Amino acid sequence: MKKVLIGLSWWVDSAVAAYLLKQQWYNVTAWFMKNYVAPSGNCTTYEDAEEAIKVANFLWIEIISFDLQKEYDEKILHYIYEGYKKWITPNPDVLCNTLIKFDVFLKKALDLGFDYIATWHYARIDESKVESLKSIKSKKNSTTWWLDRPDRLYRLLMWKDLNKDQSYFLSGLNQFQLSKSLFPIGWMSKPEVRAIASQIQLPNAERKDSQWLCFVGNIPIKKFLEQKLPKKIWSTITQDGKIVGQHDGARFYTLGQRQWLNLAPDLFVTHIDVKKNIVTVGPRNDAALNQKIVHLQNRHRISKKYTFPLEITAKIRYRQIPQPATLVQSPKSPSSLKSIKSKVRDMMTWWPDDLMTISFQETQRSIPPGQVAVAYIDDECIGSGTIQ
Repeated sequence: MKKVLIGLSWWVDSAVAAYLLKQQWYNVTAWFMKNYVAPSGNCTTYEDAEEAIKVANFLWIEIISFDLQKEYDEKILHYIYEGYKKWITPNPDVLCNTLIKFDVFLKKALDLGFDYIATWHYARIDESKVESLKSIKSKKNSTTWWLDRPDRLYRLLMWKDLNKDQSYFLSGLNQFQLSKSLFPIGWMSKPEVRAIASQIQLPNAERKDSQWLCFVGNIPIKKFLEQKLPKKIWSTITQDGKIVGQHDGARFYTLGQRQWLNLAPDLFVTHIDVKKNIVTVGPRNDAALNQKIVHLQNRHRISKKYTFPLEITAKIRYRQIPQPATLVQSPKSPSSLKSIKSKVRDMMTWWPDDLMTISFQETQRSIPPGQVAVAYIDDECIGSGTIQ
């Protein structure tokens, strides 16, 4: 009987995923990760742990707690703070999956003798046999891990409901990580998950979905950043220099934003200068907010190589429907677009280190640097990159 370590959280999705694994005759153990405890304010970590324990007891499965606060601080929180200092809007949920759940935690699970880890993500993994596939290796710290089945190819597929599909958050995974992962609810709709939860009377069956920052809890990102990045109040101006309000510090904002600025309905952030602490605003149709070209760094592919140019669909944010685009590779990166060193680089499979560009057919609105652009062919997620 295969041993699976499944994440349990306050969400009904994880509880149903654990139940389904038991129904499939896996030897199931639950895990709860304590990654962050807020120094003050509305921290939900302990409440979430209590909820996870209730579910584990209800399902008659053992639950293990893992304290990964040090790793989360080093790999995720530090990256978030440094990003906002430089006017980069990082995506902590993508990083948390790539560097914590499917990296640090996966290694701990395998060291404890588990065959797989399982999560509640709405995505699918397709395993297929290939006649010839060179062993794909994944670097984890200084250790090299080889695929157990080098004749297998693992594809990450979108969920059937594009509004809930979470392949975007998993776009940094590699072949080894996919080969050791299970997504039990990846083939189900949300109503089906809710129906099972009610049918078996799970204790968290009626609990609402979370929209919070990954593992940080019910705290607005601005309040979270203010814990380490002090306010620097200054004037908000239009492009012709007219003062239209005040802001708390240029690094707290991103392109297209209007929240926390008390702006007129037709004004949005169009430019940010962190060094000079300037926030410039303009109309919705401003050229800075409407672009077709996206340049990428930290480029990652999930499985096989492709030739370019490549016709794809792509999205620049989680809930966006993938948009028709062309992926283009240039022979050399301009000096102004040199790759920036990234902590995620050591564990990813890379396209050659030169400029990768997504050219969308239609104009895309508010493309924030630091966020993740994800590429698809049909329903397969083929890779991702960080927006420059």
